[in-house]
Amino acid sequence: MPLWQKGARIAARRLPKVIDPTTHAVLDYVIAGSFLVKGALIWKGQRRAAVASLICGGSALANAMLTDYPGGVAPRISYRTHARNDSAIAGFTTSAPSLLSFSQHRHTRLFFNVAALLETAIIGLTDFEQERERESLVA
Repeated sequence: MPLWQKGARIAARRLPKVIDPTTHAVLDYVIAGSFLVKGALIWKGQRRAAVASLICGGSALANAMLTDYPGGVAPRISYRTHARNDSAIAGFTTSAPSLLSFSQHRHTRLFFNVAALLETAIIGLTDFEQERERESLVA
């Protein structure tokens, strides 16, 4: 994990958890959509980067659709599991340019780095305990 991403994670842990499950779902779909659009736009010129973008977008979309939270289509995983999956997707996002050998494309690498930074910040600012508290009140 790059130093800037570690710094973002540490900073986000110290800030108040201001992102609720509904807002998190919207942000998940925005991030997934941005990856899918980027993959389509660069398909002809940068095939490896496009594949990485489609993997990231598809993973983010599947994670959002299968989560038991507002915006989930077929709730199969818990909100806490969703958080762990988000972290894994952010990790792949930041390492994809090196893993798939397209880091020489400066703009594409920057897209992946910014996306990973945003994913890390969203994870750090999300209140993943809010859903657990709501479940305990209902039960």
